[in-house]
Amino acid sequence: MNGNERKVALVTGATSGIGLSTARTLAEAGMLVHICARDADRVSTTVAKLRADGLDVDGTPTDVRDPDQVHALVEGVVASRGRLDVLVNNAGRSGGGPTAQIQDDLWYDVIDTNLNSVFLVTRAALNESGMGERGWGRIVNIASTGGKQGVELGAPYSASKHGVIGFTKALGKELAKTGVTVNAVCPGYVETPMAERVRQGYASALGTDEEEILRRFQAKIPLGRYSTPEEVAGLVGYLTSDTAASITAQALNVCGGLGNY
Repeated sequence: MNGNERKVALVTGATSGIGLSTARTLAEAGMLVHICARDADRVSTTVAKLRADGLDVDGTPTDVRDPDQVHALVEGVVASRGRLDVLVNNAGRSGGGPTAQIQDDLWYDVIDTNLNSVFLVTRAALNESGMGERGWGRIVNIASTGGKQGVELGAPYSASKHGVIGFTKALGKELAKTGVTVNAVCPGYVETPMAERVRQGYASALGTDEEEILRRFQAKIPLGRYSTPEEVAGLVGYLTSDTAASITAQALNVCGGLGNY
């Protein structure tokens, strides 16, 4: 692509945690960033906050589980910005418990939110943006170390993230000769609002308190602490750069040594 043209990025689930840090990182790198999330108020508040910091950011309320809304989102970004070069599929949710007690609606919603949305948004981006035809593009899917190993009491989540990694590796090979790279970033324990909900869920399931769950989780991490959203976003930022052109079809961990696989 022409080096003088500013890249346009779309980040899903970008009103908190890793998605918000990623949107900020890409905007600070000079990209025109479009964000989405389901809650319209949170989207508008986040856009206003980032713009107040001098960043070129816009947003659209979108339920990425809905094919029609996804199509409208991507079509709107391309219509307003003229292109789409970078896609970060970050939208996701936690979900689990004793598998025998998991209800159908929980299972399907975790799969729809974490896995099916990645397919829907990616397909729309490939069809609407023409990134493969321009010879340059970056797709980064936020997976998890739980997508490489089983997560106790987290079967829906772990299954969905395994699927994201499989999709990433297949599509990365498929698009390799087009100049579009496809990679997964796999966070371990990251201090986000979702991490708080996860600890609450484990505390309830195991009959203990959140402080004990935090202690147990930190004890698993060789670094001794959770990663930060900014550290995860830093890897996303690198993968969207020109220097990362030879990295594709990979699943890379940001986990403080939690998983070396």
